[in-house]
Amino acid sequence: MTGAEAFDRISALGPRPLPPEAPLAMPTQSFAERPSTGSRIVSQRGMLGRRLLVVLATLIIGLLAATEMVRPIGPDGATAVDAVLFVLIFSLFCWIAFGFVNALFGFVVLMSRRQGVISPFAGHALELPHSRTAILLPVYNEDFEQVGGRISKMATMLDRAGAADRFDLFVLSDSNATAGEREEALWRGLARDSAVPIYYRRREKNIARKPGNIAEWIRRFGGAYEHMLVLDADSLMTGEAMIRLATAMERNPSVGLIQTIPAVINSRTLFARWQQFAAAAYSPIASAGLMWWSGSEATFWGHNAIIRTRAFAESCDLPALSGREPLGGAIQSHDMVEAAMLRRRGWAVHMAMLPEGSYEEFPPTLSDFSVRDRRWAQGNLQHLRLLDAKGFHWINRLHLFMGASAYLTSPMWLLLLILTVAQGAGLLSSSTFTPSGWPLVLTAVLLFVPKFMAFAWLMMDPRRQASLGGVGAIVRSMLVEIPLSVVMAPITMLAQTMAVIDILRGNASGWRPQRREADGISIWRALIDYFPQVVLGAVFTTMMIMADSAVLLWLLPVAVSLVLAPVVVAITSRQDMGDWFARHGVFAAREERPRIVARQEARPIRMESIPLRFRRRLPPPANDRATA
Repeated sequence: MTGAEAFDRISALGPRPLPPEAPLAMPTQSFAERPSTGSRIVSQRGMLGRRLLVVLATLIIGLLAATEMVRPIGPDGATAVDAVLFVLIFSLFCWIAFGFVNALFGFVVLMSRRQGVISPFAGHALELPHSRTAILLPVYNEDFEQVGGRISKMATMLDRAGAADRFDLFVLSDSNATAGEREEALWRGLARDSAVPIYYRRREKNIARKPGNIAEWIRRFGGAYEHMLVLDADSLMTGEAMIRLATAMERNPSVGLIQTIPAVINSRTLFARWQQFAAAAYSPIASAGLMWWSGSEATFWGHNAIIRTRAFAESCDLPALSGREPLGGAIQSHDMVEAAMLRRRGWAVHMAMLPEGSYEEFPPTLSDFSVRDRRWAQGNLQHLRLLDAKGFHWINRLHLFMGASAYLTSPMWLLLLILTVAQGAGLLSSSTFTPSGWPLVLTAVLLFVPKFMAFAWLMMDPRRQASLGGVGAIVRSMLVEIPLSVVMAPITMLAQTMAVIDILRGNASGWRPQRREADGISIWRALIDYFPQVVLGAVFTTMMIMADSAVLLWLLPVAVSLVLAPVVVAITSRQDMGDWFARHGVFAAREERPRIVARQEARPIRMESIPLRFRRRLPPPANDRATA
């Protein structure tokens, strides 16, 4: 039977049926009551000492820096402005100090080459799991040709590893009807030839968004699977990585979730290539530090993670928060809360640093990243309402607080800049803020030394050097990455500040499809989108000229970055700029096409693979996919 005949036969019979339903109860939880059941998890030896060391080091650095920078109190004592400055400086220094301390311990762990210190899953031989695992792929108005290519590749890798009968793959669609028709047609071609069962289900109403999508699957089919491996539409995992995760869950029955650390791949624009290099070069030491002190109270990023299905069902149906969106209603950033709920019920949550095999893609432009970041900002600010939830481990509360702080530090930094400019221009009577001397040196150390620690570790790892193009390419990339990160920081600071203000005004983010590919934002479009940055930069520049104060010179990079924001955004959004830098050995990470997931191997499923007589009945692809 030819492929077309097989497809015609499937078309005549209708879609491949879903598996028999295996219902699994998933009761809604309460943040106001501690669950009645749950076993005590014994943390690794010395974990409390690690955590206290991280917290105390962070607080001490923040306190010393803030005290020094507001030290010259006038004869009349501290003013209200002095108090505000102290709080701002202390908070901001604690934030960057935490990043430094976390990276420092991660660097020490990686240099010691003792992976077992941070992960209980290292060193096991590859074995096939005995239980069944469901691979869940939620989609929402995506380019399903690209998604289908990744599905096909993952199914092929599992089949080649001899694990086709241990995994089922579910495409869980929340797309609108038009996109759904194309998805179903393309899915038919996938299911026709795959040794791994591939199922497709589209909800008519996307109630509760992604968490509701997963919960609906659990209540219908969850009872048949010991584990569920949750992916995003842009996720890709190798067969070996998926098998290792499933067997790790079998060997560790007290573990409820294992979160991998996905590498970024397939970047084309300059912005995405920059982020891909930064993630590959710097994130290992940050992730190792996070794993070192998180232990069995690690966090969840929502994808590229394996979860014990029954543990999730009994723990993680999140109730809506009281009040209206954006700070009430359904929890947007549900993943970190789900990790806390699993730990509350007595299940361990770990992170795993796999050698390779877990991948994701990054938004192609700063504007696309900001769309996602706006949604995350809303969800992370909601976490502030859960800090007093009953039964949460204090480390989970710390994760939630840090997630919110990632966005609150932006308006705090902006307020500090405004007060500094006003003070330098003589608009404020306080004269306590002196951004000079060793505090500025300390700021540079806290921000940039982790990058050089990452470089030192790369020099000890030939395999990772090769993945980033070699030592010369790494040096060239860092020489571009560091100033680029300095330029981008004020731009994203104002974008996040505006997002926080928008949330506090009561505006919800909504749920828009994520654009995965783009090539260029016009300078005029960028000027419209980033006009607030230009205005603020112009104001800062004018105030510095009027003040004629040497103290304000340290603000010059901030002002210049803001004024040039549209130019920076437009240039970094282009694929030809990304390609030009890559040809010159900058951000030319070979991991953009790792051997097992090379772009030419993970070919998208094209409409041409579907017989013409069925293809004619399909709606054309929408240039601007509507939301459901």
